[in-house]
Amino acid sequence: MMLPRELTHDNIALETKPTAKIHYTFAAGNKSKEEPHRLVVFLNGLMTDKSTWLPVMAGIIRSHRDKGFPCLLAYDRYGQGLTEDRDPQDKGRDSRRGHDVADTVRDLHQLMTQIWLEKFGETAELRLILVANSIGCAIARLYAEYYPGRVEALLLLDPMIANSKFDWFPDPDSRDFDSSELPPDVTADVLREQRAKFANFFAPDVINKEGLDRRNLAELLPCSDKPRLAPTHGYDPVVTVVEHDPERFALESLQVRANDHRTLELNS
Repeated sequence: MMLPRELTHDNIALETKPTAKIHYTFAAGNKSKEEPHRLVVFLNGLMTDKSTWLPVMAGIIRSHRDKGFPCLLAYDRYGQGLTEDRDPQDKGRDSRRGHDVADTVRDLHQLMTQIWLEKFGETAELRLILVANSIGCAIARLYAEYYPGRVEALLLLDPMIANSKFDWFPDPDSRDFDSSELPPDVTADVLREQRAKFANFFAPDVINKEGLDRRNLAELLPCSDKPRLAPTHGYDPVVTVVEHDPERFALESLQVRANDHRTLELNS
């Protein structure tokens, strides 16, 4: 895919973590100087990197080049995508769970501050639009809480439920389990199997390649509707939530499981 010339790629070392570099993609935007310092930031999920956002960024630029578009930023967190360096904070810790979402939020703030200073020679009070997927939605929500008055809008795409252990299916081994309430094609064994697979994939204690610890996420974001987002320049932030199409998600999940099964067969 050919990307617009406005999209540039670079690496940057945070002043707070100078021994590692983060890879990012940026578009300076072409709004007039009278426009507020607005920045749209794209936040990755756990299993995706910033490459998934590049077609979106390209589409925004191409469709708004004549009318003007805001500055755009996507980046790969430590240990993710084209950011090969691990989080320096992980040194001396369990590298599989070396930092949490709160640490990631502080890194994001530092990253935006430095990039803006580097590109424009100033540290303006940015007006942020955060576009996020999955765990990125938790990062976006916590950022809005930690830095009130900066976020104009949140676009949350299939957000993860931060205050959950993902223990949603009925437990067939619990005392109050009633098998008569199950659909005809679901057995207790099917429930056990699905509970185990779901936990192995989504549970907060499952490790990931970037070493992001999710075990305290329910403490960081205990409520789905709180705290109330602070107004930005006199206006309440706009929050839009988009969930998976359930049938498409089920199909994609089956495809992933099939690919994983084939990989296991090839490696066995």
